[in-house]
Amino acid sequence: MRKLRKVRINKRDVGYGEPVYVIAEIGINHNGSLDIAKKMIDGAVFAGCNAVKFQKRTPELCVPKDQWHIERDTPWGRMTYIDYRHRMEFSLNDYAEIDRYCKAKEIDWFASCWDEEAVEFIEQFNPPMHKLPSASLTDHNLIQVMRNTGRPLMISTGMSTMREIEDAINVAGTIDLLIAHSTSAYPCSVTELNIRMIHTLMEFYPTVPIGYSGHEVGLAPTLGAVAMGASFVERHITLDRALWGTDQAASVEILGMHQLIRNIRDIERSMGDGKKRVYPSEVPVMQKLRRVVTTQYDVTAQA
Repeated sequence: MRKLRKVRINKRDVGYGEPVYVIAEIGINHNGSLDIAKKMIDGAVFAGCNAVKFQKRTPELCVPKDQWHIERDTPWGRMTYIDYRHRMEFSLNDYAEIDRYCKAKEIDWFASCWDEEAVEFIEQFNPPMHKLPSASLTDHNLIQVMRNTGRPLMISTGMSTMREIEDAINVAGTIDLLIAHSTSAYPCSVTELNIRMIHTLMEFYPTVPIGYSGHEVGLAPTLGAVAMGASFVERHITLDRALWGTDQAASVEILGMHQLIRNIRDIERSMGDGKKRVYPSEVPVMQKLRRVVTTQYDVTAQA
């Protein structure tokens, strides 16, 4: 495999040969509650995540006008969709507290920005990178605004054709870029995850760290993505999958995230370097079971 370029995210390098960078996507699972968001940050720290990620929108720019006044049931009663979107957004003071809290917990945080004003808003907190959501992959102006900040950029490729991915990367360039394979269904059927796309993206963009943003129920496909060489993974996190919200069912609870990261680190330790050797632990077994010994093994050299 060709060595991939590494991207510096805060104090860590992300890329080939580096530990998998694990992102807990809080997104909108906080349901507008700063207290819930803090509990999720605590859970991500406990689980061993490297970062948490939020979503930032300017509702008037992101919600189609024909949807503004459609009423829907919410945890706060029945309200218009535009009012609901405002209720879900954290204020400047809320994000200042999130920034303080994450720094105290020594965990990175950043956001998926859905519009240009959101990028300007998040820029106030000096994020380690920006994230372009799958829904915005065809928004080339937004890509350029994110690129103009000079920060690393992560893009997700759900709901997109290969041509749309290529067009977006032509705008973004490949310097300080991270590409996440994703399928945008919540939750996503395992038959539509198509994690072999990780290798396809590696072939198309051999100098770019390729990762995986998963929305499946369960952990196995994410572990498969790591075994296939994903440099980073992103999974939605929640305190309880039964909570209200469209993303909760595709999320991982805290103990599940802890198990996922333990398994990721086990996979990393088990990969080795691909060179065949006889390990010291095998020698006693060989001496006991092998009838014909053809080689004298230098156990110290094999260690």
